[in-house]
Amino acid sequence: MTGIRMFATDLDGTLLRSDRTISERTAQAMENARLAGIEVVWATARARHSVHTLASSCGFRGKAVCANGAVILDLADGTPRIVDTISIETSLAATAMDQIRTLIPGVVFANVGPTQFFAEPEYAALCDFSDHHRHLHEMVLADVLPLDIEPMVKIVARHPHVPSADLYRTAVAAGIAGVELTHSGAPYMEMAAAGVSKASALAQLCAAEDIEPSEVAAAGDAFNDMAMLMWAGTALAPSNALPEILELADRVLPSHNNDGVASYLEELVADQ
Repeated sequence: MTGIRMFATDLDGTLLRSDRTISERTAQAMENARLAGIEVVWATARARHSVHTLASSCGFRGKAVCANGAVILDLADGTPRIVDTISIETSLAATAMDQIRTLIPGVVFANVGPTQFFAEPEYAALCDFSDHHRHLHEMVLADVLPLDIEPMVKIVARHPHVPSADLYRTAVAAGIAGVELTHSGAPYMEMAAAGVSKASALAQLCAAEDIEPSEVAAAGDAFNDMAMLMWAGTALAPSNALPEILELADRVLPSHNNDGVASYLEELVADQ
């Protein structure tokens, strides 16, 4: 495992336990890795405010790739400073949403900006707090989307009866153009600008720091981690990952509930 300079990890289903917390063991393992000169990067579908809450809970002070690669944060001083964003063009977003509405009638949408969440009322009505870590009053409701208020980094789509994984597979099979389709295991399908992924954001970070993909280990459990795992020199997956992800992994770690990421980081630090 020597030669790893960056460790990128998904959050939900990988770094976090089922109760969506970071264990003390994992928090310590990340800090020990940092002290050993290994940069730990979070790579998640989550938004800025949710990542900030998690970072505050465990003392994380690194970089975070959010919105499946559309937003890069730096939490070095404890606050989530936005380093870069890649937005979806309004016209492309509108076209993709119209195509999906035609493909699967009844689909409802929300548009995610770097700081705000814009949702159709029907979308908001389907949400629990845990879906986006936002209460209803923290959403901007609009009958017609998209809105030209702030850049759109992600589109989310869901259906009151069709499971989100089926929605994702149907949209992929139809070849929806102009956006990058993915699924994180959440109760909605996600879209970013074409070409944007966790891998593209990590490649940007590595280019700035003169780190080769071969010097990166990445861990993930869901479809939105596939590009990252295929790009990184070492692909890791917790044992609870989707079958398609387990097939990609160079190594399968203990499950997220058994601190699989921590166990890998502990071995990595021991080998330095």
